[in-house]
Amino acid sequence: MNSFTLNLQDATHNEEISQVSSFVGEDSSGSFGIFADHARFMTSLLVGLARFRVGLGNWQYLALPGAVLYFCDNVLTLSTRHYLVDEDYMHISRALQQQLLEEEKKLQTIKVSLSHLEEEVLKHLWKMGRKETG
Repeated sequence: MNSFTLNLQDATHNEEISQVSSFVGEDSSGSFGIFADHARFMTSLLVGLARFRVGLGNWQYLALPGAVLYFCDNVLTLSTRHYLVDEDYMHISRALQQQLLEEEKKLQTIKVSLSHLEEEVLKHLWKMGRKETG
């Protein structure tokens, strides 16, 4: 059976998985599959689940907050901020949902902080403008 190497990279570590027989992911054009000896290929994966199979084994699910995918010379490289791998679809789905909720909370906190910062800058500019005219 033909196979390829899957190289997973995130902000903190790198993991190499050999003997991968197939990969299924999704980009803006839809779902697609990659097998060994695929032509050179690059795309951006959407937030969600991808999956891969080592040999004839069970599917491994890969939760991603988006990723850059590059396939060349029988090496599939995925570069992302963070990823989770698990054989249990329900477990990885719950983990992905929890991760997305946490990221949304962090994003909301950042938006509130930026709004407060913007208000303070505008107040400061207004006060400076009053001093110049008064």
